[in-house]
Amino acid sequence: MKRTITPELLDTDSGSPAEITGSLADLRMFNRWFGGISTTTYLLRRIARRAGTKELSLLDVASASGDVPAQVARRLAREGVSVEFLVLDRSPSHLNGTRRAVSGDALALPFRDGSFDVVSSGLFVHHLEPGELVRFVNDSLRVARVAAVVNDLRRSPAHLALAYAGFPLYRSRLTRHDAPASVRRAYTREELCDLLQATSAASVEMSNHYLCRMGAVAWKTTPGAV
Repeated sequence: MKRTITPELLDTDSGSPAEITGSLADLRMFNRWFGGISTTTYLLRRIARRAGTKELSLLDVASASGDVPAQVARRLAREGVSVEFLVLDRSPSHLNGTRRAVSGDALALPFRDGSFDVVSSGLFVHHLEPGELVRFVNDSLRVARVAAVVNDLRRSPAHLALAYAGFPLYRSRLTRHDAPASVRRAYTREELCDLLQATSAASVEMSNHYLCRMGAVAWKTTPGAV
């Protein structure tokens, strides 16, 4: 299945306020039930263990309302790991009034070098072309002290079929357009791994997750030396 680019409507807020609100609610549903929160929890837990720490500072990029880092922080707190997070999104309207938020450009992160332990993103890198993806991860590694984390879709015919099968669940017209468009423009695990190997990361770890999700940890230094 070849990667194809179809512009996604939510990227440009191409809908009514009610449609945009519904689409953001659909994203929260995807993250809650279909691997978003669980994947990021797994990746941050792995980083905390490998780094030998019980405290992580996190920048979550393209985070919208910040539901994923908030839920991840709650889950890891039950395991004795404290996660202090800040979310970044291009559109203030997506931030939904969350206090731990800033509006900014994901491809030019407005932070100093080493400002956070980890920089993460969820359902974001499939929006980027290969050169943009490498640029984003390199800038994430600049801002991170330990690692950059990617949580995204895996492109496959089966996943595309699932995106269409979910139409009755979607609240918004935007989601009915954007869900299959996201799958078509997503990377495969192999494609993403190759792109991450082209970044400044010292090493890269990949993992598959529930319902066609994949995770990646791009380590800023060799694990064990962080």
